[in-house]
Amino acid sequence: MIKKKEVFILAAIFLALILSFYFDKEVIQLISLAQNAVFTDFFIGITFISSEIIIFFFLTSLFLWQDNKRKWILPLWFTLLMTIIISFFLKIIVQRERPFQLGIIPLIPALESASYTIWNYSFPSFQAMLAFSAIPILSKEFPKFKWVWIVFAFLVGFSRVYFGVHFLSDVISGGLIGYFIGAIVIRIEKENGFWGKIYKIILRK
Repeated sequence: MIKKKEVFILAAIFLALILSFYFDKEVIQLISLAQNAVFTDFFIGITFISSEIIIFFFLTSLFLWQDNKRKWILPLWFTLLMTIIISFFLKIIVQRERPFQLGIIPLIPALESASYTIWNYSFPSFQAMLAFSAIPILSKEFPKFKWVWIVFAFLVGFSRVYFGVHFLSDVISGGLIGYFIGAIVIRIEKENGFWGKIYKIILRK
């Protein structure tokens, strides 16, 4: 059963999402005014460690650390895989250009060599989806560490707007979609234990 607090939080997020679509351009221009060498170096670091490869290996290592957590590695992998697939198809369907591609703000030289291929559109933010998709499983298995990850996820999302590679609505949408992907996978696993059964079969081999 959904608690009143959760309903309030979801309502606030959806309101923020709706408003972000109306004020995307103004928000990104306002945030760009805060660009400086210190912030730029910091968020470049956030961008680097938020790559799918580093997140994959870090989270896998986290769950490998304790024997009783290892059964959740397969649901974690499936969550990350679904995030990649859904993000890819949404980008192809929506085909929204990135802020710097629209000339709203310039892309900083440090990111000019990054791969923004023709299919890699702005909506939704893949990095935000990836970071937020891990929150449900971390909330269940690592309730204390989840707060560290939540802060990290928000920094990842903010960095995308800061650099002008995503609109705020891309980030909020990506965060919501990623979170719900993770929540759905966890709920299904708790109800039928499919990945747990696969994990036991692997151990027997």
